[in-house]
Amino acid sequence: MRAPTHRPDRRKLAARCRAITEDPAFGVLVFAVILCNAALLGAETYSGLAVEYRQALTAAERCCLAVFTVEMLLRAGAHADRPKAFFRDPWNLFDLAVVLCAFVPLVRENTTVLRLLRLARVLRTARFLPQLRVLLVAVGRSLPGTLSFLFVGALVLYVYAMVGWVCFAGPDPAHFGSIGRAMLTLFLLTTLDGLGDAVHAGLEISRLSLLYYASYVLLASFVLVNVLIGVVLNSLDEAKEMEAEANRLAALEAEGPLGPEEVRSRIVTARRALDDLEASLGVLGTPADRPLEPVTSRAGAGR
Repeated sequence: MRAPTHRPDRRKLAARCRAITEDPAFGVLVFAVILCNAALLGAETYSGLAVEYRQALTAAERCCLAVFTVEMLLRAGAHADRPKAFFRDPWNLFDLAVVLCAFVPLVRENTTVLRLLRLARVLRTARFLPQLRVLLVAVGRSLPGTLSFLFVGALVLYVYAMVGWVCFAGPDPAHFGSIGRAMLTLFLLTTLDGLGDAVHAGLEISRLSLLYYASYVLLASFVLVNVLIGVVLNSLDEAKEMEAEANRLAALEAEGPLGPEEVRSRIVTARRALDDLEASLGVLGTPADRPLEPVTSRAGAGR
């Protein structure tokens, strides 16, 4: 009997916390604290400043941690009526892991790990910058395609390096004396760095070297790079669609279950739309010929 009485309390708590977390001022405050945390990390890299203002920097860092802890409690409270939804959001899991690790004894004693975790808090700016969040998701989704691109690129690089070693190892041992040097030379040429010097050096050996360098630059610097760009752009479009779908689902969850009156109004609106469509197609006549059946009668018949 107590379970139903707890649900309204959870809904009230979730509504209050959600009102705070969805307030633009709250987002601006947390974003400013994240930037302050990043500035504190930068200030600690100066040994003189870190020694002179050690207590002040420590106090400021603790204040930042307190703000992040309160923020996580509010975000968890905003999902009090639907706890599973909190853990379905990967950004909530990331934020929770970053904040909780600061309270783990072994982590707090390790200065290097603690600084890395504090640095990870800077990535939390993606929560408040939708474009950055979409970009990070796009990078993650492009990893499988990028791995395929790296395999093909490594294959092309190895084949051209072997050809370069066979043709130019004797005249130009500094760049093609071994397979490793040849691959390093061609990798630098992928960025078109030193291409002019390489072409001039190759022309002194043979005129056919121009065909070698031209084919490699066209294949590696233009074709493969454009393929990589295409993979990233495709992942970016998918990330934008995922972000839009997530926002739509979040809006539906925030609205909560529909009331009876709203359900009836939507049924009536949908039925009128169907009547208008039938009238425009000339199938069943005009909507005036078909009186609108009361919604309550169908609801009672369904029951």
